[in-house]
Amino acid sequence: MENKIKVFESKQVRTLWNETEEEWYFSVVDVVEVLTDSANPQTYWRVLKKRLKDEGNETVTNCNALKMLAPDGKMRKTDCLDTKGVLRLVQSIPSPKAEPFKMWLAQVGSERLDEIADPEKAILRGADFYRAKGYTEGWINQRLRTIEMRKELTDEWKARGIDKEKDYAILTNEMTKAWSGLTVQEYKQVKGLKKENLRDNMTNIELVLNMLAEVTTTAISKQEQPQSFDDSKNVARRGGKVAGNARKDIETQLGQSVISPLNAKDKKALEIKTSGNLDGKE
Repeated sequence: MENKIKVFESKQVRTLWNETEEEWYFSVVDVVEVLTDSANPQTYWRVLKKRLKDEGNETVTNCNALKMLAPDGKMRKTDCLDTKGVLRLVQSIPSPKAEPFKMWLAQVGSERLDEIADPEKAILRGADFYRAKGYTEGWINQRLRTIEMRKELTDEWKARGIDKEKDYAILTNEMTKAWSGLTVQEYKQVKGLKKENLRDNMTNIELVLNMLAEVTTTAISKQEQPQSFDDSKNVARRGGKVAGNARKDIETQLGQSVISPLNAKDKKALEIKTSGNLDGKE
Protein backbone atom coordinates (compact mmCIF):
# COMPACT_ATOMS: atom_id res chain seq x y z
CA MET A 1 0.00 0.00 0.00
CA GLU A 2 1.11 3.52 -0.78
CA ASN A 3 0.79 6.25 1.88
CA LYS A 4 -0.24 9.70 0.70
CA ILE A 5 -1.46 12.95 2.21
CA LYS A 6 -4.40 14.65 0.50
CA VAL A 7 -5.65 18.12 1.36
CA PHE A 8 -9.27 19.23 1.64
CA GLU A 9 -9.85 22.91 2.42
CA SER A 10 -6.35 23.22 3.97
CA LYS A 11 -6.85 20.16 6.19
CA GLN A 12 -4.78 17.02 5.72
CA VAL A 13 -6.44 13.68 5.11
CA ARG A 14 -4.21 10.62 5.33
CA THR A 15 -4.82 8.09 2.57
CA LEU A 16 -3.57 4.71 1.41
CA TRP A 17 -3.71 3.43 -2.16
CA ASN A 18 -4.33 -0.32 -2.45
CA GLU A 19 -2.88 -1.33 -5.82
CA THR A 20 -4.53 -4.78 -5.77
CA GLU A 21 -8.00 -3.36 -5.21
CA GLU A 22 -7.26 -0.11 -7.08
CA GLU A 23 -8.97 1.69 -4.23
CA TRP A 24 -8.21 4.58 -1.87
CA TYR A 25 -8.55 4.14 1.90
CA PHE A 26 -9.05 7.23 4.05
CA SER A 27 -8.33 7.87 7.73
CA VAL A 28 -11.74 8.07 9.41
CA VAL A 29 -10.51 10.40 12.15
CA ASP A 30 -9.19 12.83 9.54
CA VAL A 31 -12.50 12.73 7.66
CA VAL A 32 -14.39 13.35 10.91
CA GLU A 33 -12.17 16.33 11.69
CA VAL A 34 -12.79 17.80 8.23
CA LEU A 35 -16.55 17.42 8.42
CA THR A 36 -17.13 18.40 12.04
CA ASP A 37 -14.27 20.77 12.96
CA SER A 38 -14.33 18.87 16.25
CA ALA A 39 -11.66 19.78 18.78
CA ASN A 40 -11.37 16.05 19.56
CA PRO A 41 -12.15 14.03 16.42
CA GLN A 42 -10.91 10.83 18.08
CA THR A 43 -13.61 11.08 20.75
CA TYR A 44 -16.23 12.11 18.18
CA TRP A 45 -15.44 9.05 16.08
CA ARG A 46 -15.39 6.72 19.10
CA VAL A 47 -18.90 7.81 20.10
CA LEU A 48 -20.19 7.72 16.51
CA LYS A 49 -18.60 4.33 15.91
CA LYS A 50 -20.39 2.86 18.94
CA ARG A 51 -23.71 4.30 17.81
CA LEU A 52 -23.31 2.96 14.29
CA LYS A 53 -22.28 -0.43 15.65
CA ASP A 54 -25.34 -0.55 17.92
CA GLU A 55 -27.51 0.29 14.93
CA GLY A 56 -25.95 -2.51 12.90
CA ASN A 57 -24.56 -0.03 10.38
CA GLU A 58 -22.28 -1.85 7.90
CA THR A 59 -19.95 1.16 7.75
CA VAL A 60 -18.35 0.02 11.02
CA THR A 61 -18.18 -3.58 9.81
CA ASN A 62 -16.20 -2.51 6.75
CA CYS A 63 -13.80 -0.34 8.77
CA ASN A 64 -10.17 -1.53 8.54
CA ALA A 65 -7.31 -0.81 10.91
CA LEU A 66 -4.42 0.13 8.63
CA LYS A 67 -1.01 1.57 9.45
CA MET A 68 -0.70 5.29 8.74
CA LEU A 69 1.75 7.97 9.76
CA ALA A 70 0.66 9.39 13.14
CA PRO A 71 1.37 12.95 14.38
CA ASP A 72 4.27 11.56 16.44
CA GLY A 73 5.98 10.39 13.24
CA LYS A 74 5.35 6.68 13.85
CA MET A 75 3.27 4.26 11.78
CA ARG A 76 0.21 3.40 13.83
CA LYS A 77 -2.97 1.46 13.12
CA THR A 78 -5.78 3.82 12.17
CA ASP A 79 -9.44 3.16 11.37
CA CYS A 80 -9.84 3.49 7.60
CA LEU A 81 -12.65 3.25 5.07
CA ASP A 82 -12.65 2.94 1.31
CA THR A 83 -14.40 5.57 -0.83
CA LYS A 84 -17.82 3.91 -0.58
CA GLY A 85 -17.43 3.57 3.18
CA VAL A 86 -16.52 7.24 3.54
CA LEU A 87 -19.58 8.24 1.50
CA ARG A 88 -21.76 6.23 3.89
CA LEU A 89 -19.99 7.84 6.84
CA VAL A 90 -20.69 11.30 5.43
CA GLN A 91 -24.41 10.47 5.50
CA SER A 92 -24.13 9.81 9.24
CA ILE A 93 -22.52 13.17 10.02
CA PRO A 94 -24.61 16.32 9.59
CA SER A 95 -22.25 18.82 7.99
CA PRO A 96 -22.46 21.72 5.54
CA LYS A 97 -19.22 20.38 4.05
CA ALA A 98 -20.81 17.08 3.02
CA GLU A 99 -21.40 17.94 -0.65
CA PRO A 100 -18.04 19.64 -1.35
CA PHE A 101 -16.35 16.74 0.43
CA LYS A 102 -18.14 14.24 -1.85
CA MET A 103 -16.92 16.22 -4.85
CA TRP A 104 -13.40 16.14 -3.43
CA LEU A 105 -13.59 12.35 -2.98
CA ALA A 106 -14.62 11.95 -6.59
CA GLN A 107 -11.71 14.12 -7.72
CA VAL A 108 -9.18 12.15 -5.65
CA GLY A 109 -10.38 8.90 -7.21
CA SER A 110 -10.45 10.37 -10.68
CA GLU A 111 -6.87 11.63 -10.46
CA ARG A 112 -5.56 8.21 -9.47
CA LEU A 113 -7.50 6.39 -12.19
CA ASP A 114 -6.21 8.93 -14.70
CA GLU A 115 -2.65 8.19 -13.56
CA ILE A 116 -3.22 4.44 -14.02
CA ALA A 117 -4.57 4.97 -17.53
CA ASP A 118 -1.90 7.57 -18.37
CA PRO A 119 1.31 7.15 -16.29
CA GLU A 120 2.65 10.40 -17.74
CA LYS A 121 0.19 12.30 -15.52
CA ALA A 122 1.68 10.66 -12.43
CA ILE A 123 5.16 11.61 -13.62
CA LEU A 124 4.14 15.23 -14.16
CA ARG A 125 2.59 15.31 -10.70
CA GLY A 126 5.85 13.95 -9.26
CA ALA A 127 7.85 16.63 -11.07
CA ASP A 128 5.66 19.33 -9.53
CA PHE A 129 6.21 17.76 -6.07
CA TYR A 130 10.02 17.90 -6.36
CA ARG A 131 9.95 21.32 -8.00
CA ALA A 132 7.97 22.69 -5.06
CA LYS A 133 10.64 21.35 -2.71
CA GLY A 134 13.37 23.26 -4.55
CA TYR A 135 15.17 20.52 -6.46
CA THR A 136 16.88 21.46 -9.74
CA GLU A 137 15.32 20.52 -13.09
CA GLY A 138 18.27 18.32 -14.02
CA TRP A 139 18.02 16.35 -10.78
CA ILE A 140 14.22 16.06 -11.10
CA ASN A 141 14.52 14.57 -14.59
CA GLN A 142 16.95 11.98 -13.30
CA ARG A 143 14.85 11.18 -10.23
CA LEU A 144 11.69 10.64 -12.29
CA ARG A 145 13.51 8.13 -14.48
CA THR A 146 14.54 6.21 -11.37
CA ILE A 147 10.91 6.13 -10.21
CA GLU A 148 9.89 4.50 -13.49
CA MET A 149 12.64 1.88 -13.17
CA ARG A 150 11.73 1.19 -9.55
CA LYS A 151 8.10 0.58 -10.58
CA GLU A 152 9.22 -1.90 -13.24
CA LEU A 153 11.30 -3.74 -10.63
CA THR A 154 8.52 -3.96 -8.05
CA ASP A 155 6.11 -5.12 -10.76
CA GLU A 156 8.57 -7.89 -11.63
CA TRP A 157 8.87 -8.88 -7.97
CA LYS A 158 5.09 -9.05 -7.75
CA ALA A 159 5.06 -11.31 -10.81
CA ARG A 160 7.41 -13.59 -8.86
CA GLY A 161 4.89 -13.73 -5.99
CA ILE A 162 6.64 -11.20 -3.75
CA ASP A 163 4.15 -8.63 -2.49
CA LYS A 164 5.10 -7.68 1.08
CA GLU A 165 6.78 -4.36 1.86
CA LYS A 166 9.24 -6.01 4.24
CA ASP A 167 10.33 -8.39 1.47
CA TYR A 168 10.83 -5.47 -0.91
CA ALA A 169 12.99 -3.86 1.77
CA ILE A 170 15.11 -7.01 2.14
CA LEU A 171 15.66 -7.33 -1.62
CA THR A 172 16.43 -3.62 -1.93
CA ASN A 173 18.94 -3.90 0.89
CA GLU A 174 20.71 -6.80 -0.82
CA MET A 175 20.88 -4.92 -4.11
CA THR A 176 22.00 -1.65 -2.51
CA LYS A 177 24.80 -3.33 -0.57
CA ALA A 178 25.96 -5.14 -3.73
CA TRP A 179 26.41 -1.91 -5.69
CA SER A 180 27.36 0.60 -2.99
CA GLY A 181 29.07 -1.59 -0.40
CA LEU A 182 26.61 -0.29 2.19
CA THR A 183 23.28 -1.43 3.55
CA VAL A 184 20.43 1.06 3.17
CA GLN A 185 20.76 2.00 6.84
CA GLU A 186 24.53 2.47 6.57
CA TYR A 187 24.03 4.57 3.43
CA LYS A 188 21.56 6.78 5.31
CA GLN A 189 24.07 7.23 8.11
CA VAL A 190 26.67 8.45 5.60
CA LYS A 191 24.19 11.09 4.45
CA GLY A 192 23.00 11.99 7.94
CA LEU A 193 19.47 10.73 7.31
CA LYS A 194 16.89 9.17 9.62
CA LYS A 195 13.44 8.58 8.14
CA GLU A 196 14.07 10.48 4.90
CA ASN A 197 13.91 8.71 1.53
CA LEU A 198 17.44 7.72 0.50
CA ARG A 199 16.88 8.30 -3.24
CA ASP A 200 15.59 11.81 -2.58
CA ASN A 201 19.03 12.54 -1.11
CA MET A 202 21.21 10.98 -3.80
CA THR A 203 23.40 12.84 -6.25
CA ASN A 204 22.83 12.36 -9.97
CA ILE A 205 25.57 9.75 -10.23
CA GLU A 206 24.25 7.82 -7.24
CA LEU A 207 20.79 7.81 -8.80
CA VAL A 208 22.20 6.50 -12.09
CA LEU A 209 24.09 3.67 -10.38
CA ASN A 210 21.08 2.74 -8.27
CA MET A 211 18.95 2.74 -11.43
CA LEU A 212 21.48 0.53 -13.22
CA ALA A 213 21.25 -1.96 -10.34
CA GLU A 214 17.45 -1.97 -10.55
CA VAL A 215 17.28 -2.23 -14.33
CA THR A 216 19.77 -5.11 -14.35
CA THR A 217 17.96 -6.91 -11.53
CA THR A 218 14.67 -6.56 -13.39
CA ALA A 219 16.19 -7.90 -16.63
CA ILE A 220 17.81 -10.93 -14.94
CA SER A 221 14.62 -11.71 -13.04
CA LYS A 222 12.48 -11.55 -16.18
CA GLN A 223 14.89 -13.85 -18.01
CA GLU A 224 15.38 -16.41 -15.23
CA GLN A 225 11.97 -16.12 -13.49
CA PRO A 226 13.18 -17.09 -9.98
CA GLN A 227 10.74 -19.32 -8.14
CA SER A 228 11.70 -18.61 -4.53
CA PHE A 229 12.46 -15.58 -2.39
CA ASP A 230 16.05 -16.77 -1.91
CA ASP A 231 16.42 -17.01 -5.68
CA SER A 232 15.20 -13.41 -6.00
CA LYS A 233 17.70 -12.34 -3.34
CA ASN A 234 20.45 -13.88 -5.42
CA VAL A 235 19.22 -12.04 -8.50
CA ALA A 236 19.13 -8.76 -6.56
CA ARG A 237 22.75 -9.25 -5.49
CA ARG A 238 23.83 -10.02 -9.06
CA GLY A 239 21.98 -6.99 -10.43
CA GLY A 240 23.56 -4.83 -7.77
CA LYS A 241 27.01 -6.25 -8.50
CA VAL A 242 26.80 -5.04 -12.11
CA ALA A 243 26.26 -1.48 -10.86
CA GLY A 244 28.93 -2.06 -8.22
CA ASN A 245 31.49 -2.85 -10.91
CA ALA A 246 30.46 0.33 -12.75
CA ARG A 247 30.89 2.30 -9.52
CA LYS A 248 34.41 1.00 -9.05
CA ASP A 249 35.34 1.90 -12.63
CA ILE A 250 34.00 5.44 -12.16
CA GLU A 251 35.84 5.84 -8.86
CA THR A 252 39.07 4.73 -10.53
CA GLN A 253 38.63 7.49 -13.10
CA LEU A 254 37.67 10.14 -10.52
CA GLY A 255 40.12 9.11 -7.84
CA GLN A 256 37.45 9.36 -5.14
CA SER A 257 34.29 7.68 -3.88
CA VAL A 258 30.97 8.40 -5.57
CA ILE A 259 29.12 7.48 -2.38
CA SER A 260 28.45 11.03 -1.30
CA PRO A 261 27.65 12.51 2.12
CA LEU A 262 25.60 15.19 0.31
CA ASN A 263 21.88 15.25 1.02
CA ALA A 264 18.80 17.28 0.12
CA LYS A 265 19.75 20.11 2.46
CA ASP A 266 21.87 21.30 -0.47
CA LYS A 267 19.62 20.42 -3.41
CA LYS A 268 21.67 22.26 -6.03
CA ALA A 269 24.79 20.32 -5.05
CA LEU A 270 22.99 17.02 -5.69
CA GLU A 271 23.05 17.88 -9.39
CA ILE A 272 26.28 19.85 -9.66
CA LYS A 273 28.53 17.82 -7.37
CA THR A 274 28.25 14.28 -8.63
CA SER A 275 30.86 12.83 -6.30
CA GLY A 276 32.20 13.15 -2.79
CA ASN A 277 34.25 11.37 -0.16
CA LEU A 278 32.81 9.50 2.78
CA ASP A 279 34.54 11.84 5.18
CA GLY A 280 32.95 14.84 3.49
CA LYS A 281 36.24 16.26 2.22
CA GLU A 282 36.60 17.37 -1.39
